[in-house]
Amino acid sequence: MERSTGDDGGVPTTEPRVLRRDEWDIWYGTLVRAFGGVPEPAEELELFRELTQVDRSLGVWEGDACVGTAGAFAFRMTVPGGAAVPAAGVTMVSVAATHRRRGVLTSMMRRQLDDVRSWGEPLAVLTASEPAIYGRFGYGAATFELGAEIDTSRVRLSVPPGTDDVRLRYAAPADVLDACEAVYARLVPGRPGMLARRPGWERVALLDPESGREGASPLQCVVARHDGEVTGYARFRVRPAWGPEGAGGTVVLDDLAGLDPATGAALWRFLFDIDLTSTLAVRGRPVDEAWQYRVSDVRRCRPGLRDALYVRLVDVGAALAARTYQAPVDVVFEVEDAFCPWNAGRWRLSGDAKGASCERTSDAADLALSVRELGAAYLGGVSLGALGAAGRVREVRAGALAEASVGFGSDIAPWLPHGF
Repeated sequence: MERSTGDDGGVPTTEPRVLRRDEWDIWYGTLVRAFGGVPEPAEELELFRELTQVDRSLGVWEGDACVGTAGAFAFRMTVPGGAAVPAAGVTMVSVAATHRRRGVLTSMMRRQLDDVRSWGEPLAVLTASEPAIYGRFGYGAATFELGAEIDTSRVRLSVPPGTDDVRLRYAAPADVLDACEAVYARLVPGRPGMLARRPGWERVALLDPESGREGASPLQCVVARHDGEVTGYARFRVRPAWGPEGAGGTVVLDDLAGLDPATGAALWRFLFDIDLTSTLAVRGRPVDEAWQYRVSDVRRCRPGLRDALYVRLVDVGAALAARTYQAPVDVVFEVEDAFCPWNAGRWRLSGDAKGASCERTSDAADLALSVRELGAAYLGGVSLGALGAAGRVREVRAGALAEASVGFGSDIAPWLPHGF
C-alpha cells in the first residue's frame, strides 16, 4: 500500500503541527487527492482511520485547508540477530499540488525526524512512491522484493521430502485469521525487515474491495496443517480467462507463509496446480524465496526486482548497536548527515554474532560514508562492498571495506512483508 508522495524546494508555508482527531477527514482527504483523488472503499477508509496514530501524525495548514500530511506508525522491526527494534513507519506523506516547492515536505521531514529522535526510536522506515524523493533526507533502499509471472502450464515444481505429509484445506480468510497470524508471528524474528503486527494490522490483509480485484475472485485462503498443527497459509485470488485453446486463468498470490520447507512447497505446488489456470502472478516476495530453486525453468517465471523498504538511521549509535554482525567488525565510520547533524562525525562499531557497541570516537576513520549508505546496508541485504564499488563508500584504511561488508551481511535476505 503506497502512502508517500511530494516534492518541494523552498520556504514552508507554515510549520507542521500534530494532527487532531477531528481533523482526520480533511487531512486524509488531502492525502487521497495527492494520490489521484480516487475515493477509497469505505471499509479501507474506516480501518485506516482507526490505525492512524494521530499523536504521531503531522499536518501543514493554511487556515482551514490542509496542504501537507505525514504520519509515523510505531512499529518494531526485526534486524540481523533477531532483535525487534523500535522503528517509526513513515507513512501518509503528501503535499498538495498547489503547494509544491515551498518547503512543505522538508518542514514535515525535519519535524518528524526530530520527533522520532525524541521518542527514542533509532530507526525510521518507509516505502516510497517516488524513489528520488527521500535520499536527501537520509533514507537508503535497504530491501528489495521479488515479483514473477510464472507460466505454470510449462514450469514444473520439485518438492522436498515430507511435502506429501502436509494437508491443505480451504477456509474463509476471516475464520482462520488468528491461526494465520500465529504463523506470521513465529516467522517475524527470523527475517530482517519483518514487522511485528500492531493490533488492528491483521485486518489489513483481509481488505477485499471489489474495485481492487481487477476481474479476479474474492480473496481465497488455504491453510496447511502438519501433524495437526497449522504450519502455513496462502491467500490468493483467481482471475478466470478463456481463449480459443481453452482455459487460461491467472492465480494472483496475495500472501504466503510456511514454517518449514515442506509446508512452503505444498502451498506453492497447490498454487501451481489450480484447475483452469496457466499463470501464477507473484509480487512482493522475499528475493531469496525457495520456489526459485525448485522450478524447472526460471526464465519462464519472468522474475523481477523492485525496491521496497527504505531505512533511515535516526540514532547511528543505538541503531548499529541494536543488531549483530555475522563476522567480527571493529571499524570507525566517518558519517555525513547534514539533515540530522547529531549523527555526523566518527563512530566506532565493534561487534560480532553475539552483540555490538557503537560509540563516539576521535580515532582515525576507516570508512567514510553518508547516513544514507548506512541505512541501505543496515539490514544486510545491500552490500557495503557494492556501495563502495559505486563510489558511495570511501575506504580510508585498506581492507576495512571488505571486513565491514562481510560483517554487515545477512544469510537471510531482508524483506518487508506488507506496506504501510
